Amino acid sequence: MQITTQDELAEHEIVETLGLVRGNAVRTRHLGKDILAVLRALIGGEVPEYTKMLAESREQAIDRMCAQARSLGADGIVAMRLTTAPVMQGAAEILAYGTAVRLRARRSPASGSAP
Repeated sequence: MQITTQDELAEHEIVETLGLVRGNAVRTRHLGKDILAVLRALIGGEVPEYTKMLAESREQAIDRMCAQARSLGADGIVAMRLTTAPVMQGAAEILAYGTAVRLRARRSPASGSAP
């Protein structure tokens, strides 16, 4: 699956637009991670427990978006975006969305031809 945040892929042309696809993941905080985060906040720096949790959530949302695109027969997604939104106290949604498309490789110019 080719995925880009651009409106097109340089090496491919879009031959069919199949529509909006999306995938999401909702995560809640974990008490153990919260305790570690509070302790880290005292000394400053990154909170790797949350960094890992958010990275896993993003990947899950993207995987779900790709699965929906494949079910439509797509081999690419253009204009892909990620967004987050609070769901409730201590929980957030990660949403991946884009436009599912069918692609064809662009033909390269004939070699040896003069401009």
